[in-house]
Amino acid sequence: MRRKKKPEEHENHDRWLVSYADFITLLFAFFVVMYAISSLNEGKYRVLSDSLVTAFKKAPSSAMPTHLDQPPQPSSRPITAAKKLGVEVDPKLKKQTEDMRQVAQDLLKVLAPLVKDNQVKITQSLRGVTLEINASVLFAPGQAILQAESAKALAAVAQVLAPVPNRIQIEGHTDDAPISTVYYPSNWELSSARASSVVRLFDLNGVNAERMVAIGYADNRPVVPNTDNESRARNRRVTVLIISELQDKLKEIPIAGAPTEPPPPPQVQ
Repeated sequence: MRRKKKPEEHENHDRWLVSYADFITLLFAFFVVMYAISSLNEGKYRVLSDSLVTAFKKAPSSAMPTHLDQPPQPSSRPITAAKKLGVEVDPKLKKQTEDMRQVAQDLLKVLAPLVKDNQVKITQSLRGVTLEINASVLFAPGQAILQAESAKALAAVAQVLAPVPNRIQIEGHTDDAPISTVYYPSNWELSSARASSVVRLFDLNGVNAERMVAIGYADNRPVVPNTDNESRARNRRVTVLIISELQDKLKEIPIAGAPTEPPPPPQVQ
């Protein structure tokens, strides 16, 4: 008998649909995973953000400005930081934190009108109490001679600082506009002269000169970018830093392996 021919198998032209369907499925799964990763829990994100802010607020730059209707509040952060670094916090250092708070409140009282006009800002941080004064209140443009009214205000500040035993650092700051005069060839000379003028006035009003230092930073430490006249005016300032004794204590922490005493001077043959 004659064998029956097997039916010929036709080539399946739709086989690509299987691979295409697998690709679409994987692509869908990929975007689902990406969406799940990008979707943040707002509550957990806020907790993380607050934790980071709290951690970084231990830096000096994180202090909140003191407003006229809100005097500086006592903070336990300096003492907490000292404990973490292994520094024994005695009652004297605790008292120093309270004393710094009192200094900030006293400065707030004598400079209340200028604080209200946003010409003066007072902050308290790990370093101590910072008094930031707009240069336009103290000096004429391009000058380092204190104006009469500003001298009276600084004299009141000196009366607050005279009985305080802490070290005082006076810093002069300018904007980035260049200056070139006979007395001030650059912003370095101008910023240094302005800081020195404040130091000299404090000295004349009872602040111990051995506790003070004058520093000129020129335009190298702006608080805001020098983009317009308003920001430049913000950067022209004099900063008075009353350094906390706790900060000095932290600086005295010895480094492991470092000599506790300086090496003796070399002998001259």
